[in-house]
Amino acid sequence: MNINQPAKRISKKGLKVWRIVGTITSAIIWLLVIGVGVMSFFFEWSFLFVAVAAIVAVIGTIFFVKIIPSLRWKWWRYEVREQEIELQHGIFIITRTLVPMVRVQHVDTVQGPLLRKYRLASIEISTAASRHEIPAVDIEEAEELRYKISKLARVAEEDV
Repeated sequence: MNINQPAKRISKKGLKVWRIVGTITSAIIWLLVIGVGVMSFFFEWSFLFVAVAAIVAVIGTIFFVKIIPSLRWKWWRYEVREQEIELQHGIFIITRTLVPMVRVQHVDTVQGPLLRKYRLASIEISTAASRHEIPAVDIEEAEELRYKISKLARVAEEDV
């Protein structure tokens, strides 16, 4: 591991959530492929058209369910320090972001149904110019981080 790289990873349970989302996405793609198959039957399209759509769906399923969630989890890192929050994410293009504490306006924890089922939450950090997210953090840690960031942001604001 690179010494300058943020140390904290998101929860391993986040990988499960991303795989479930990938499965749902793949199911939608397969429904479209089935629709193309039915339409090809009625409109007498070439079987090749359906075969290509099915091959694309198989490759998409492998990517959305296995490869992308694993790579996403592997590269997502974060670290909350006294003066800044460092985020690193990306699969093909790795983005490293430093959010100065003096710029933080508010911090939210967000849970959808899947995150709630796995006792995870995303942390949304808002600045005047943008919004940053730390996805799939254990709910207890997310609450602690939300409190810690808001406290550090107040202290940093008082120092200015």
